[in-house]
Amino acid sequence: MGDKILIIDDEPELLELLKLVIEDKTSHQVVTTTNPLQAPALLKETPFDLVITDLKMPHLGGIELLETIRKTDPGLPVIILTAYGTIESAVEALQKGAFSYVTKPFKIDEILINIEKALVFERIKKENINLRRELDLRRRSPFLIGKSPAMKKVNQTILEVSLSEAAILISGESGTGRELVAKVIHLQSPRKEKNFVTLNCSAIPENLVEGELFGYTAGTYPGTLQDKKGLVEEAEEGTLFLDEIGELNLYNQTKLLRLLQEGEYKSLGSNRSQWGNLRFMASTGQDLKEKLKRRDFREDLYYRLSVIQIPLPPLRERKEDIPALAQHFLEKYGRINQKEIRAIHEDALGVLRSWDWPGNIRELETVIERGVIFCKSEFLTISDLILPDRPTSTLLAIEEELFSRPIKEARERLVSHFNAEYIKRVLVKYKGNVSLAAQEIGLKRPYLHRLMKESDIKSKTFRQID
Repeated sequence: MGDKILIIDDEPELLELLKLVIEDKTSHQVVTTTNPLQAPALLKETPFDLVITDLKMPHLGGIELLETIRKTDPGLPVIILTAYGTIESAVEALQKGAFSYVTKPFKIDEILINIEKALVFERIKKENINLRRELDLRRRSPFLIGKSPAMKKVNQTILEVSLSEAAILISGESGTGRELVAKVIHLQSPRKEKNFVTLNCSAIPENLVEGELFGYTAGTYPGTLQDKKGLVEEAEEGTLFLDEIGELNLYNQTKLLRLLQEGEYKSLGSNRSQWGNLRFMASTGQDLKEKLKRRDFREDLYYRLSVIQIPLPPLRERKEDIPALAQHFLEKYGRINQKEIRAIHEDALGVLRSWDWPGNIRELETVIERGVIFCKSEFLTISDLILPDRPTSTLLAIEEELFSRPIKEARERLVSHFNAEYIKRVLVKYKGNVSLAAQEIGLKRPYLHRLMKESDIKSKTFRQID
């Protein structure tokens, strides 16, 4: 299906000819009208991709129509049809934003070429705008880096909903970047110049939530000597983000529901109603549908908050994104710590892919930051990935790879990985003391040093671990 074109001209015969030729020569759909006063209503009813309008028409001229279109849809391309005697006016139309003008009488090929140029130009412009928005989105939040199907869907959803006013519910485990997603949406929205205000519903006692949200008058709480503005008022014309919304009790849910439904609220201790103009976003790490079944969460509030739902996948379900995320954090902390680390060694990436990451991306970032601090070469290696609180999964990480190699090479590789992992754990235990580690392992100190050198393990790295 082609693009939709609206043509306005007071000559019915010309309209009939243009419609016939364009629909015959292209896949585009054409709608025509001889009355320019009908054009604004037609444009409101149907999303057209191009407007072609005569310059001189009774009741409403082409330039006036162009100005009206620019106010309602600045990106909609407009081609002006003009007689030879009104070229000066056509130039004025170009200055006011028309894409091009075609003089009457014109050749059919000329109008067809102008139509395709306008449509292609607008298509490229939209693609560039979307690309800039996507690049800006990724720059603002590394948590959104990734080519996995799950993250492609998340990123596409963010691009689609940022310009809307709909309430959004972001779900996902801790460390998946729920608040960062909300911030990115806010910064891509028409409200980006206003405040982004956060309330962590799990961090405030239940009896204080209402006051935090709506504010309170002096004397409402013991020792309060002056009025306090609530977060709703702080978020006026901006965005209010309610983190861990599932922690709100039913009383506070009811208060919040009134604000969402009516836009109305009252400060504690006040009888004066106030109205809020703000966008709502919320997040949860819980299964709210289960809370609905237990009647721990109001159904009407749930549907008010979840007009748009964005589920964030845990890192264990998007492991193909780990290399890109890890490289991003490597570059970030390399700059911060003034270290020239080129990349992450393939074996280290295998280890990173093998872990389940219960702390998700936040945990990965911590591991890479720690690794950068300890790294002494231009590559981040297995020996730099220190996690003394949890055994690593090096052998699991290389298991699949081993079966694609000749048996001798696979055996050597397996032994090498085992040696590195075993030595690293013992050095962690003895905080880098090679003599005690050698005694524990049952090797002579020089031989342990040789094994450490082969695996690029440095004892001083482990002395920094508490």
